[in-house]
Amino acid sequence: MSVGSMKLDHIGIAVRSIDECLKIWQDILGLQLNMVKNIPQQKVKVAVLDLKNIKIELLEATEEESTLDKFIEKRGEGLHHLCFEVKEIESVLSDIKEQGVRLIDNVPRIGVSGRKIAFIHPKDMGGVLIELSEKDYKN
Repeated sequence: MSVGSMKLDHIGIAVRSIDECLKIWQDILGLQLNMVKNIPQQKVKVAVLDLKNIKIELLEATEEESTLDKFIEKRGEGLHHLCFEVKEIESVLSDIKEQGVRLIDNVPRIGVSGRKIAFIHPKDMGGVLIELSEKDYKN
C-alpha cells in the first residue's frame, strides 16, 4: 500500500446529536446534507455531508454502551476516524497484516455508502482510527 495511491474519502466525527450538529455544519457552514442513515449492526446513525472532494460523516450512537457511545464517554465529541479510498481492499488488508499492523476487520464489511470497508486498529496508527474503503465496489 502506498500513500500516493490512496485518497482521503471522508472524516468521521463522533457527536452526541446529529440534529444539533447539523445546525452548524449545514445551516451555518453551508455544507450539503447528502443522507442520514441508521446502521443498526454498528449501533450508529450517520449523517453524510459533502465538502467538495471530501465528505464529513457525523456519527451518533443509537444505543448506550455501543462502541461509539464508549468512545464519546472516554474522549468526548470530535475526530473519530479518517477514511482512505483504496483499490482491492482485501489485498491492502493482507499487506497491512503481513507488516504486523493490527486490524479490527480482517474481512471487509459493507459500509454506509454500500462500499466494502475495513478498519485498522488505532493503537498501531498513532491513536487514530483508520477506515479503508474500496473505491470501485458498490453493493
